[in-house]
Amino acid sequence: MNSKKPDSVVFNTDTQKYDAALRPYSTNLGAPAIQPMDTIAWKNRSINKVNHKIQTRYQELKESYDKMMAEFEHNNLIYNAKFSFEPIIGEKYHLYAKKDGTNFLSIIAPEQCNFEPLGSFYLNADQIWEKL
Repeated sequence: MNSKKPDSVVFNTDTQKYDAALRPYSTNLGAPAIQPMDTIAWKNRSINKVNHKIQTRYQELKESYDKMMAEFEHNNLIYNAKFSFEPIIGEKYHLYAKKDGTNFLSIIAPEQCNFEPLGSFYLNADQIWEKL
């Protein structure tokens, strides 16, 4: 008794039941037509937002990296310089270059001496030199 049902009748041949109410879409002829949604505009807006967010985050990380590398260079320069005293945390010091190419750290301000100044630095609580 395998008679073919008309197209307007929703009959599942596997379960041998009418299952129009179980379908995720309308099955009768009076139902509105199923139209695919245009998601291109939404995708383009989302792509632009994500790209902008990633670009901004990249810039933040790059600036943080550049700051950290500058801090590393300053600390490397100072810790490789010559000085005959123990620097005190919270004090200001000045880095100078000698004519022979070596660097030295001093408490004497640049306007009080004739050496070539490389910069003034502050020793913070973490014993990291910060350029002033």
